[in-house]
Amino acid sequence: MPIAFAEAGQPFVISRIAGSDSVRHHLTELGFVPGTTVTVVQNNGGNLIVNVKDSRVAIDRGLAMKVFS
Repeated sequence: MPIAFAEAGQPFVISRIAGSDSVRHHLTELGFVPGTTVTVVQNNGGNLIVNVKDSRVAIDRGLAMKVFS
């Protein structure tokens, strides 16, 4: 399931990252790595705020659809 559909406060472990090499590289630089536990802080149906590796990161729905739990 892509994290774009996750509820706020729901922790999950990243299982895979989809997309082109540049998208996967960008998400990896932000801390979205398979095996990492992340928590959705806010999901307003578009942009998401996610806790990842002790940091809050904002990503748009397009990127959130490429991160799977």
